[in-house]
Amino acid sequence: MINTIQNQYTPDYISPPGETLLEVIEERQMTQAELAERTGRPKKTINEIINGKTAITPETALQLERVLNISASFWNNREQQYREFLARLEENERLEKQLAWIKRIPITAMIKHGWIQRYSDKVEQLRELLNFFAVASPEQWEEIWSKNLVYFRKSQTFSSDFGDVVAWLRRGEIEAGEIACAPYNAHKFRKALQKIRHLTLKTPEIFQPEMVRLCSDSGVALVFVPQLPKTRTSGATHWLNPDKAIIQISLRYKTNDNLWFAFFHEAGHILLHGKRDIFLEGTGIQSIEDQDKEKQANKFSEDILIPPAELKQFLATVQPLSKANIEQFATKIGIAPGIIVGRLQHDQVLPPNHCNDLKQRLEWSLNDQ
Repeated sequence: MINTIQNQYTPDYISPPGETLLEVIEERQMTQAELAERTGRPKKTINEIINGKTAITPETALQLERVLNISASFWNNREQQYREFLARLEENERLEKQLAWIKRIPITAMIKHGWIQRYSDKVEQLRELLNFFAVASPEQWEEIWSKNLVYFRKSQTFSSDFGDVVAWLRRGEIEAGEIACAPYNAHKFRKALQKIRHLTLKTPEIFQPEMVRLCSDSGVALVFVPQLPKTRTSGATHWLNPDKAIIQISLRYKTNDNLWFAFFHEAGHILLHGKRDIFLEGTGIQSIEDQDKEKQANKFSEDILIPPAELKQFLATVQPLSKANIEQFATKIGIAPGIIVGRLQHDQVLPPNHCNDLKQRLEWSLNDQ
């Protein structure tokens, strides 16, 4: 993604354009009164421009061009640069009063992942964070994300983690924005999910890019974003716009059964629920309505991974459970055996310490950190 403000030079001081104007007329032995007469501007206006009290308007710049033979664009640019400089001074004063906000954001972890740069100057660090979140001030950050995560925000238990969650979600937005997607199509997405289900047998090097491709062809941007220290969430779903949804996965539990369940759970939200909600998994903070939606997404994920009739028949005919018959069942229905282990453990059919070697351990590669 193009960063148009990277390596931007910000001078410590810029003289008012009126100082330049004064130097020019003094060099030409022209008085302020004569300049006023030649341009047709009031003497007071010329004096206020020279003293930095009045801006050079585009009309005045054209008049100066005629009288002094110095282009209007020169005067307009000097005025624009000066006014921007004054605005930045005012912004710095305002940001200095808001430095406490930085403590709510997991800066160290974000720098480690390469999401932001480190600055020794605290105001510059604050400005870097505002650029990352694409907001003008901490007040806008608070307003936007408190509205988006209203149920999360009401919880006192998790209030200290709010900054981590928002940073993680924002990183997902940034990465999703870089994925070109077709307009969302529910029918194509359902078909894509059936193809993705067969990818559970593949290695991450194969399944991850293929998942991203299949989802993007259906209007869904799939991003894998490492969790921050206090995010405590395995996945999230929301919409960038009516034609583009985001599925964001963190690998919180670092095993393939959890990864695939989380992915299909989020896919369930997209297919079953509205486009205005943000679903954030793992926080335990939900309205009653959202709890019902979570149950629906859970069932969607369970059923697409392991068809209920197949599971019922397996449990009725295969006893006792063993690693061998779990692997055989996995081959029959065409998914990774670790997913079946995770499901049986969740349903308390299999003890939590049994057959865990059938699960695939997943770690972020160094390139992703």
